[in-house]
Amino acid sequence: MAARGPEHRVAALTLATLLIAGGLMGTANLFVDGVLRDGAPRWVYGTAMALCMLAAMPLVIQRRAGRWQTFGLVLLGDLIYLVVVLSIEDPVRYATPLMLLFPAFVAAWFLGPAELAANMVVTTLICLIALWPSYDGPVGLVIQVGVSAGTLNAGALGIFVLRRRVERLLVATQTLSHLDPLTGLHNRRFLVEQAPRMWRQARRDGTRLAAMVLDLDHFKRLNDAHGHAAGDAVLQAVAVSLARTVRPADVLARTGGEEIVVLGMVSDPDEADHLAERLRAAVAGSRSENGHVVTASLGIALTRPADDEDSTAELWRLIDRADAAMYEAKQTGRDRVVALWAIRNRAVPVPDDVPVLNGPPAADVA
Repeated sequence: MAARGPEHRVAALTLATLLIAGGLMGTANLFVDGVLRDGAPRWVYGTAMALCMLAAMPLVIQRRAGRWQTFGLVLLGDLIYLVVVLSIEDPVRYATPLMLLFPAFVAAWFLGPAELAANMVVTTLICLIALWPSYDGPVGLVIQVGVSAGTLNAGALGIFVLRRRVERLLVATQTLSHLDPLTGLHNRRFLVEQAPRMWRQARRDGTRLAAMVLDLDHFKRLNDAHGHAAGDAVLQAVAVSLARTVRPADVLARTGGEEIVVLGMVSDPDEADHLAERLRAAVAGSRSENGHVVTASLGIALTRPADDEDSTAELWRLIDRADAAMYEAKQTGRDRVVALWAIRNRAVPVPDDVPVLNGPPAADVA
């Protein structure tokens, strides 16, 4: 719970609300005759209720709770229940062990297995201490402690298992939302989500960002001649080759059809050229299970990220420029790398603003 996301703020405020509500409801016993013992227990009980409400204040102010802070709140809940039991005239009637549900479930939902196991042990000890005066014989005491602590711990363990299952499902869902189902490469969504991070890192390191747009040559002909299954197999083989070729810090994403984008940081244009040539060679060297091969045309564009610019908008602007260079590679022979700065040096007109990933129809240039 240490993060500051909206869900963590809601969780912290929920815990704070429960602490305050529990403290207020417990305080009501101070004004009911016959519930609390006279003398010191009343003051100890009142102090415990006040401590319960005070524990909510850091949660309200910070809007978050760290792992150990949450564990401390769980143990505080156990301690307060023990204080309640020792301060009340008839614990069996007014202080059922079900009051330990709150700390048990908080531990199960927010803490790790070690903290949960520790709280399960504490819960059993608290139940033993709380129920001891109410039973004359050990048999009845053991049975009741087993039932009470067993029910609490079984419920907490069930919630913990459910939570872990939900977390695994959420991770799997998030992973799938970032992957292209055919090739296993990252998709457009992931590319956009990585833009702010890469822009920050490039500004911090003083490096440039290179976008390389890669489009398979004559892919439509391959599909028409051998079927879409053969085309899919070629895409998968190309994806494997590219994944082995890109650097660990690069972002490799399929943005649609047979078009793939690589986004990475480079020190100068020569490094970008070298990486693009490696990518081109990787595609040319890939082969599907049916023996089909394909080549690719690549376009490169560079940018030096500046402060206070919209990283997402600049990402697509950079990709648009690399896309224009890729179409120049198509028109000048395919299976080659063309850099945007090389086009401009040859005085070939390149639009400053082109629609995102648009260009000549795929049937005309593929």
